Amino acid sequence: MKSTLLVSVCVWVSVATKLPNIVFVLTDDQDTELGGLTPIAKTRQLIGKEGITYQNMFVSSPLCCPSRSSIFSGKYVHNHRGLNNSIAGGCSDSSWQAREEPSAFPVLLKAAGYNTMFAGKYLNQYGGPKTGGVAHIPPGWDWWYGLVGNSKYYNYKVSVNGTEETHGHVYAKDYFTNYIHRKAVEFLQYQNKEGNPIFMMLSTPACHGPFTPADNYLTNFTGMVAPRGGNYNVTPHDKHWLIQQTIVPLPDDTVASEDKTFVNRWRTLLSVDDMVENVYNMLKQKDMLDNTYIFFSSDNGFHLGQFGLPSDKRQLYEFDIRVPLMIRGPGIPAGQVSQENVMNIDLGPTFIDLANQQVPDSVDGQSLKATWTLESRQGAAFRDNVLVEHFGEHHDSISGCPQFAGQGMGNCNNHCVCEDSWNNTFSCVRSTRSPNVYKYCIVKETQDFVEVYELTGDRHEFDNMATTADPDLLKSLRDDLDRLTSCTGTACNIVKRATRNNRNKLE
Repeated sequence: MKSTLLVSVCVWVSVATKLPNIVFVLTDDQDTELGGLTPIAKTRQLIGKEGITYQNMFVSSPLCCPSRSSIFSGKYVHNHRGLNNSIAGGCSDSSWQAREEPSAFPVLLKAAGYNTMFAGKYLNQYGGPKTGGVAHIPPGWDWWYGLVGNSKYYNYKVSVNGTEETHGHVYAKDYFTNYIHRKAVEFLQYQNKEGNPIFMMLSTPACHGPFTPADNYLTNFTGMVAPRGGNYNVTPHDKHWLIQQTIVPLPDDTVASEDKTFVNRWRTLLSVDDMVENVYNMLKQKDMLDNTYIFFSSDNGFHLGQFGLPSDKRQLYEFDIRVPLMIRGPGIPAGQVSQENVMNIDLGPTFIDLANQQVPDSVDGQSLKATWTLESRQGAAFRDNVLVEHFGEHHDSISGCPQFAGQGMGNCNNHCVCEDSWNNTFSCVRSTRSPNVYKYCIVKETQDFVEVYELTGDRHEFDNMATTADPDLLKSLRDDLDRLTSCTGTACNIVKRATRNNRNKLE
């Protein structure tokens, strides 16, 4: 009996070690449209240049908790129902935990024999008294260092395998990105290439507010300002009412605040860059790198002055829905740049696929493995339609803006320019119909407001074509949007039109 058990265990470990290791670095609010990749030069070299960079990576929602919920579940927002950053909106509430966490990708990786580790921000409402407290550890994780609440750099609490750990404001031991970095090093010190495969997710606060740089990067990028081109400080025309209430030209104090935010966002990312380099070097020193996939992405984009919007995300435009995605690992030719339309809902299915597990039929995304070879599938592209959804948040009262009491507004600055509201609720389809790319959005107001853009010729989304485009085109786009907003599982991945005329290219 003992002999049989020993043989079984040895065989299982032998099989498990053939699976690849996976490291996933997830940043917070890192854009691509405002130069968000510029400060992470080492990451671009070690992951992007040694693997594949996706130039059309989109999120299911331009907001932290819904987007992260999509990453873990592999589902669009209308299916996982983590609608916004509030508990009432389903962010890490008990129903989300019961419905989505048992089938999230970490559970399937653990079942495949992976040693799993998470450090950083999970979901915005995680760890609070109404969401299970720090004792709640999402299933599938062996090592758990989950931040309580939203991104911070100092004065935070962490659930360390279910026990609360409190941190202050001492740089050497408390700066949160470096804390995540240290936990990654500790975890890797216990791993080796002969052991079980690992999945390590490092979810940093950078470059989310309050935009606090590490002490050693307080003076980098001094004198730089937020990008001034494109739709920066441009009066919005024919857009839904929330965008129309911005102040253009931007007030001087708003411009100064945006410039400070821009520089500090870049500074916070330098610590992430250091972490990526050190993790890469440790994997190499332990002879694990050649069997490791490293993913780098973010949960949503960001804006700083575009169309007069001060500083946030939550909008339907390209600056808020585009994020980085770089992957390196076995079988990925170095130096590729892909034009395929890929999404955050594809990350979980990819991890599951790499673990040789069956991707559940309930998952809306699909594995990215088919996109990182130089050979294309015959005819069809990976995805022709991208769905983006947002469900607005609001507050009953806005400090400094008494005129908005009971008006359902949210995220307002000192000039009472608000960037969310109860009816900043929209769904968009971004449709590739070669050679054109269209975006068709419906904003749920008292009467639905429609915004339509042809992005190939109007990448900054100045010209709303909702009343001028061909009616047949508008109907077709609306049909695609209706199909996607009601789709579930594999039905979300029907490719109708696009052909893969932009194959992956080597830089």
